[in-house]
Amino acid sequence: MERKPTSARSGAGTPGPARPPRWATRLLASWSHPDTREELQGDMLEMYAYWLESLGKPPADRKYALAAIRLMRPFARQKRSNDYSETYSFSAAMIQNYFKIALRNLLKSKTFSAINVLGLALGMACSLMIMLWIRDERAVDAFHTNNGQLYRIYMREYFSGKVQGVIWTPGLLAEELKKSIPEIEMSTPYSWTNPQTFSVGNKIHKQATNWASADFFKMFSYKLLQGTPEGALRDKSNIVISRNMAEAFFGSAEAAMGKAIRYDNRKEMTVSAVFENIGTNSSLQFDCLMTWDAYTDDNGWARDWGSTDPLTFFKLRKDADPAKVATKMLHLLDKTNRDAGKPYKTQLAMQPFHEYYLNSNIKDAKMDGGRIEYVRLFSFVAVFILLIACINFMNLATARSSRRAKEVGVRKVVGAMRSMLAGQFMGEALLIATLSAILAVLLVALLLPAFNSLTGKQMVLPWSEPMFWGIIAGLLAATGLLAGSYPALFLSSLNPVRILKGALKFDSSSVWVRQGLVVFQFGLSVILIVGMIIIYRQVGFVQNKNLGFDRENLVYFPIEGELFKKYDILKAQLTQVAGVKEVSHMTANPASNGNGTEGITWPGSDPNDKVRFTPVGVGYNFTKTMNLQMADGRDFSKDFPTDSSGVLVNETAVKVMGLKDPVGREINWGRSKIRIVGVLKDFHFQSLHTAIRPLIAYLAVREPQGSVIVRIQAGKTPETLTAIERICKKLNPNVPFTYAFTDQEYARQYQSEQVVGKLAGYFAFLAIFISCLGLFGLAAFTAEQRTKEIGVRKVLGASVAGIVGLLSKDFLKLVMMAIVLASPVAWYIMKQWLQGFAYQIDIEWWMFVLAGVIAVLIAVFTVSFQSVRAAMVNPVRSLRSE
Repeated sequence: MERKPTSARSGAGTPGPARPPRWATRLLASWSHPDTREELQGDMLEMYAYWLESLGKPPADRKYALAAIRLMRPFARQKRSNDYSETYSFSAAMIQNYFKIALRNLLKSKTFSAINVLGLALGMACSLMIMLWIRDERAVDAFHTNNGQLYRIYMREYFSGKVQGVIWTPGLLAEELKKSIPEIEMSTPYSWTNPQTFSVGNKIHKQATNWASADFFKMFSYKLLQGTPEGALRDKSNIVISRNMAEAFFGSAEAAMGKAIRYDNRKEMTVSAVFENIGTNSSLQFDCLMTWDAYTDDNGWARDWGSTDPLTFFKLRKDADPAKVATKMLHLLDKTNRDAGKPYKTQLAMQPFHEYYLNSNIKDAKMDGGRIEYVRLFSFVAVFILLIACINFMNLATARSSRRAKEVGVRKVVGAMRSMLAGQFMGEALLIATLSAILAVLLVALLLPAFNSLTGKQMVLPWSEPMFWGIIAGLLAATGLLAGSYPALFLSSLNPVRILKGALKFDSSSVWVRQGLVVFQFGLSVILIVGMIIIYRQVGFVQNKNLGFDRENLVYFPIEGELFKKYDILKAQLTQVAGVKEVSHMTANPASNGNGTEGITWPGSDPNDKVRFTPVGVGYNFTKTMNLQMADGRDFSKDFPTDSSGVLVNETAVKVMGLKDPVGREINWGRSKIRIVGVLKDFHFQSLHTAIRPLIAYLAVREPQGSVIVRIQAGKTPETLTAIERICKKLNPNVPFTYAFTDQEYARQYQSEQVVGKLAGYFAFLAIFISCLGLFGLAAFTAEQRTKEIGVRKVLGASVAGIVGLLSKDFLKLVMMAIVLASPVAWYIMKQWLQGFAYQIDIEWWMFVLAGVIAVLIAVFTVSFQSVRAAMVNPVRSLRSE
């Protein structure tokens, strides 16, 4: 085609033909390829001349500018004169070709492919199970329609410059909230859960029972099968029961409505509603609910502002400002005279109900910590294990880099761009990640029942939920991109000239990256191993620690029904049983006692200070039955009638009161004077999460309540329990006999720690296993790079053991470095975890040494396998020139 560039030129000093916009011409010159720039400009000038003649100047300018913009290559860098790269696009054919190549490479190297898929699958399966567990934890209480408006009250008590938080509140508080704060629409007290006996005809069952106000079912979204939220707890004779309870007593939910059910063999209650069985996604668990008015009829002290017992929940109006409500309720108790005449003040605070389950601990008078700490912990564990699996993939990919190097070199020589090669390797990583994700889902489906058994959950794979598949897709994408990024960038950066000359060597930066990945892998593994050791030690410590009493062969059962009146007969008959050593009773139970009183004062006590004592009513022979030790004085005795106004205190109480000779001293309990008759050596009556509190034990023989405690002779448990049950059924025929062993109930207090310990052990094992796959990859990579060196050394007389030691020492250095770097991190993490226990083990040096030895031994075994394999190769093959 003939060019007419002069059509756009002007002669010197004379006006020439019109020219296109300069900015468009410059833009075209800047973004066009050097090889086609002149031809493209000529064609564009010819088109401009045609547009100018047929359309005129303004339209021609517009068309020229628009064409120049269209000819730009978006997102391209400005081309240099020596850049001869060609444009490309990821077409369907190219993606299909990448898939075929990736599949062929997987089938060609079956061992490496299997290790890659297995390593990623294990990491993804662990992460997926942890994600399901976290999802289940965060779903607790999320089903309530009014969740954003529901809150819980807790109290902050200020005294002597200190502040402490209390979750239990006055029973009168719920109604006062509605009266005093208009933004509060509904409120309810909620008592502690207590197994109670119910009967209909000959059917007698114990059910987990709670008490609440009429607003309860209007606030919370528990599904009612029969009845209405408004009428469920309208009358004090009403009872709302679960589907299971309705079917157990009446056959069905429909048949239960309006029927009478006898409570504690002394009250007739009417079924006013039936609710669906409460699932594990609710923090409030109960089989039936009765009205708060019925509770206060049986417990008159609950009408006193000075008594605390229930939790208090309330619902805000939708337009209410929580911050303003919190300010209003701060001093609400001031007008109740609850703190009148006392040297301390109580303030109210509120917590969103959706945080109640995960944030249940009080720290510095604020709701802080609880199960949320385990959610955070396992979130990090999930990320760590997935990172370890991805690092394992990176190391294995780079270990095979020399086998893929010639492929990269040939592709580059024939014109493949780096981005195309990187895309290919990323595609291979995504393919492996996809296969791993499929295997991971199958593993989770297989292992989920065992995981549920371990964690006490009822999780299922939510196949029908889009969010689940979104999590799978996100996990797959994150794993594929993370695992494939470094190999893709590394392999695509190889120099084709050096590759095809056979001079492929790797610079120090790439070596440092791979070694750093191994250090990071084993560092995370060491942290998990140290955590496992410390958790196991702490759980063992709290379960086996001397509590100050003998919890073995100690049985207790509730005083209920006819046993209130027949306790003396019961005790007399129990003492005649051959296997019974001692019998007594207490108002709490031996495994847990959280009661408190602040009414204790003594001569010289600070009126501005506030000390919370734990009171417990006991019977005669209490110390013998519990195997408690006396530090001073004596036990209660029928030989001393004045013991009815006497008390036993523990050593902590003596320290708090500052009494040098406490026995015989008088102290005050409210307005009553009491006398200390004995001092008990400290013993634990709560879990080891809590420090031993001051204890005051009083004689409660007129109206025994709480629990009967029985010391059984070792080796005679079955026959003795049978005899006890026979006596209880005879004296108390309308109440089923239930009992508990103190040691088992005590162990249940640490169930969360036991689960965490087991999970830490499993995750530590998997982390080490996956890390070893990565170490195996690096060992294979190093052996490949040093093939000729090994051959030369063998020709010169080096032994197999010497070569194995040569190849292994570098890896052991990496593992030792990981141990050194990870140990301080592990110490800090576990120190924070141990802060949740008032009594804890010391973190000792040998724990880190043991974790290091485990890591080193596993690493040595892994590396030695590959090193021996490399050392056994015939040196003739190693030195053969290709």
